Amino acid sequence: MKCVAIKDVKQFEITDISEPVADGKKVIIDVKKAGICGSDIHYWVSGQPKGLVMGHEYCGVVTNPGDREDLKVGDRVTALPISPCGHCDACLTGNPQYCPETWSHATGLSLDNPGALAPKMAIRSDMVIKVPDTISDNEVAMVEPTAVGLHAVHLADIKVGAKVLVVGGGIIGLVSAMFAKKEGASYVVVSETNEARGNKAVSLGVADEWVNAKDPNMVADMTKKTQGGFDFVIECCGNAAAVSTALTVVKPGGKVILVGVSLEPVTIPTMLAVMREIDVQGAIAYTKTEFQTCIDLMADKQIDVLKFVDDVVDLENVQSSYERLTSGTDSAVKILVDPNK
Repeated sequence: MKCVAIKDVKQFEITDISEPVADGKKVIIDVKKAGICGSDIHYWVSGQPKGLVMGHEYCGVVTNPGDREDLKVGDRVTALPISPCGHCDACLTGNPQYCPETWSHATGLSLDNPGALAPKMAIRSDMVIKVPDTISDNEVAMVEPTAVGLHAVHLADIKVGAKVLVVGGGIIGLVSAMFAKKEGASYVVVSETNEARGNKAVSLGVADEWVNAKDPNMVADMTKKTQGGFDFVIECCGNAAAVSTALTVVKPGGKVILVGVSLEPVTIPTMLAVMREIDVQGAIAYTKTEFQTCIDLMADKQIDVLKFVDDVVDLENVQSSYERLTSGTDSAVKILVDPNK
């Protein structure tokens, strides 16, 4: 079957892989929609690993339920793409994101488990979750990134009336801003280098204001406007400049959540964290409960994630979509892929 795989630095190829074969365990699905994730972009930029078929945010229809007796052919599902061991302390306490095996065989993130940039895929059965008919295919494909934002906001423990800065206006940043608002933050700001994305954050109603991260006066202006700094900063870029800004603009005793990922070491002013007793915490993925919570919130119409979807493309246009998302000028934050389009 046709798929999209990494060929080289910033380069995909349309190629063929074998269709998944029923083994009596894994759930096999027809993919309906798949999302392009920021972590996928890291792999594309590096061009490694070659041959990787990405796509870990998706909606599909069951064609073979494997060993899941509660599923049947035709059920609509999504899944946690992770591969936790299931028996370590992290797994047993409901935090599979800490498991040392979580990413080793992750769907769409490892060579041995091709992702949703193909018409069909096989999924580890205990990670599969059935979704209600009240949620569209596009919404289901948005569950995974939405759960990342929810996890970040849960770790921040944002209080009613708090002032929050979100560094980075990509999909994780916008979802985080949305949940910060939902938790009762009175002032939510998104910092961005891309003016189109900054304006979008405000027009979609998830931010009260956006600021240009390249403005040399940004930190001073925001510190003054917040009367000493933000209570919480959710950093969604992962580069040194973004993390440094987060540490500089949070108030003394405030909290910084690091969501952005860098594949290279970054240099940051740790003196600020020490002298001002800033609480710095990393955030990776989500719990299974948070993943299910996002499905429930969508089903109950308590959150609207469709407003973040900019386009739906076929496999032939995956390359141009990645270029669009990394242009630095386009307003797009989330592009979905229909591998059967």
